[in-house]
Amino acid sequence: MDIDFKRSDYYLNRECTWLAFNHRVLRESKDASNPLLERLRFIAIACSNLDEFFMIRVAGLKHLLASETPHRDISGLTPKGQLDAVANRAHEQMHAIDRCLARVLSALEAEGIRITRPNAIDAKELLWLTEFFECEIYPIVTPMALDPTHPFPFLASKSLNLAVRLRRAGESETRRAILPVPAPVLDRLVKLPGAPRFLCLEDILSHFAVRFFTGYEILETTPFRVTRDADLTIREDADDLLVEVEKSLERRKKGAAVRLEIASSASDETRAFLKRELELQESDIYTGEGPLGCAFFSALANLEGFDPLRYAPFAPVPSLELARLGAASIWDAIRTRDILVHHPFERFQTVEDFIRTAASDPYVLAIKQTLYRVSSRSPIIAALEEAARNGKEVTVLMEVKARFDEENNILMAHRLEEAGCHVIYGILGLKTHSKITMVIRREETGIRRYCHLATGNYNGSTAKIYTDIGLFTSDTEIGIDASGFFNFLSGFSDPPVWNKLIVAPLNLRETILAGIDREIEHAKHGEKAYLAAKMNALLDKGIIAKLYEASAAGVRIDLIVRGICVLRPGLPDVSENIRVRSIVGRFLEHSRITYFRDGGASKIYISSADWMPRNLNSRIELMVPVEDKAHKKRLRAILKAYLRDNRKAYLMRSDGSYVRAACRKGSEAIAAQDLLKETAGKGAVLG
Repeated sequence: MDIDFKRSDYYLNRECTWLAFNHRVLRESKDASNPLLERLRFIAIACSNLDEFFMIRVAGLKHLLASETPHRDISGLTPKGQLDAVANRAHEQMHAIDRCLARVLSALEAEGIRITRPNAIDAKELLWLTEFFECEIYPIVTPMALDPTHPFPFLASKSLNLAVRLRRAGESETRRAILPVPAPVLDRLVKLPGAPRFLCLEDILSHFAVRFFTGYEILETTPFRVTRDADLTIREDADDLLVEVEKSLERRKKGAAVRLEIASSASDETRAFLKRELELQESDIYTGEGPLGCAFFSALANLEGFDPLRYAPFAPVPSLELARLGAASIWDAIRTRDILVHHPFERFQTVEDFIRTAASDPYVLAIKQTLYRVSSRSPIIAALEEAARNGKEVTVLMEVKARFDEENNILMAHRLEEAGCHVIYGILGLKTHSKITMVIRREETGIRRYCHLATGNYNGSTAKIYTDIGLFTSDTEIGIDASGFFNFLSGFSDPPVWNKLIVAPLNLRETILAGIDREIEHAKHGEKAYLAAKMNALLDKGIIAKLYEASAAGVRIDLIVRGICVLRPGLPDVSENIRVRSIVGRFLEHSRITYFRDGGASKIYISSADWMPRNLNSRIELMVPVEDKAHKKRLRAILKAYLRDNRKAYLMRSDGSYVRAACRKGSEAIAAQDLLKETAGKGAVLG
């Protein structure tokens, strides 16, 4: 029977699967095994994620709808159909956030942490609050009248405001104004003296609103929040990429409104007024019971003095493989054998030390590195600056199109240039998402290249909470490939013939498809056929169709996909042999690992790329084979740990819904992240 594996009903909508992922994040706020303040943090993360989703994904769908271009997504939905599906799910999710927040805040009250309102505090506290308002808030806030001479102002994305309805005493005519909540310059939560009791800044402003409108009666103060289009459009024919990105950042600030969040207390009149002024549809309006824009609760999750309500402190260990080698230098260690590091269980400092050592080593001639997201106080940036000042050739490809990190990356790039580094500002039409560093060193035997290749960014801050794999190697063929790779990025040379590195958009897709095809052939010959892959997102139709073909041929497939997954597992005759799971825990799963059984030869890779069209077609990505037997064993053991997880894993159903993995009676309870953390703490590795 011939099956069309590309039929639209075999695929899920991308946006809905992302919302399903965010729901899994939110569900962690209901898990009693998570400490209470960490449950609050999961709510804050879910809200922050949702902001970005509207700013980018929903904005993109609105653009697509406005263009009137005939289009159907991978699941067969039109832009209008997608927007409707998204709105239905997003409204449900906003209500779920309100319920989760109410539950967690109630539990926090029992622990002595309370969010209150100005009308619920005593006279002494009100006196303190009045003084605080007069000294700290009143001088900052500028009321904005709305009338024929004062049109509706432009309100920044994610800004919180109060819509005020008022009238002069003795008059019937109502007037309108806006009070901006000064959350960018003041903390959203204001702590009362003494016990940890907090007031929301918008509630304080609402309570004292009359101070801004003397002679008027306040009829209504309604908190509302606007989310705007933040999707950057980069012209492919731009003469100067850096200038074009900077112009796009200015345009981002003025994007059209895509969502209105408004307090449930809003009158129909105020709701209709804001809808009209912001040019939104009814489906774009989201009503909230609790505080709007709950991402700010991440600050409360860090409240001092309540450590029992947070995860136990965790200290990453030094590189376990480096420690075992006991080499005199990092160069001696890497020459001896490849070194695998697994963050955050092992310190990211190992990577930073690698670059710092190179910067000061008199035998190092050059450092070349790609940077996608870096922290504003990055030791790596400082080390590269030092290297340039020490007379070394330093080349950095700084990706200035990294979403929401554009401004920081531009600043870092300017710093590097001022220090004498050669900076490449990405490539038009392609984002450079690969993670690679090459150090060129003169040694007694000649020039040797030392490389670090990774699944995650060179960002010490996120490395504490993201799971990622890194590989240090002095493999000659990888070194030759790395030189060719950087020349390809910085010059006009054609891509080289690669020895070991696999590069998107050149041959990464083809390598994955070829690996699946080999498993299909093994299955057809009655041999064991198996593949496992861990990634952040699975969206590519060509690869999914090939996975369906493999499943139909009898190949067993395990997929560990953190977020977006449009593949439908468990479809009769199509995906019966495919299992999909998602891990949501203390750390953000970010590593990409692919394993092919390959008739017992066991091919395994780490990569910067997810299986998405953008990664395979329009980004420069790297995948590298892991060849050391001990490392292959270690990576297989890591995959198996995630596949055995029955505490933090969610299993995907064929309709796109997820069910929490259950620990069966008599079975060992396993949380992969905990297992990896505990194993590292014992000075050991899995496998």
